Amino acid sequence: QVQLVESGGGLVQPGGSLRLSCVASEFTLDDYTIGWFRQAPGKEREREDVLCLSGSIGDTCYADSVKGRFTISRDSAKNTVYLQMNDLRPDDTAVYYCAAPKYRNYVSLLESDYYYWGQGTQVTVSS
Repeated sequence: QVQLVESGGGLVQPGGSLRLSCVASEFTLDDYTIGWFRQAPGKEREREDVLCLSGSIGDTCYADSVKGRFTISRDSAKNTVYLQMNDLRPDDTAVYYCAAPKYRNYVSLLESDYYYWGQGTQVTVSS
């Protein structure tokens, strides 16, 4: 089965940083767009729109709430996409997911177009 596995979450104080990782198995990550999404507490099945994505058109964060604070990058040799999160705020608290579309080289900003999902990693920002 195609799998994506997130890691790197944890508890941090406001203003702190975390780097999340998304590791792919059963397929070559270079062939797929990878998006990062998040789901706030109590918001089951209500994921936010794409935060950042990495694909053939580049590595870009789109959500206004994270621009200037989050950065997405890709390490093809490790089959991994990273999300560097700086200056974290309490409202960043969420389960963070990486995901890929069903089809290779398909680029989309829409959550509904993503098919393969990781299990999520919890990020908690609190004093």
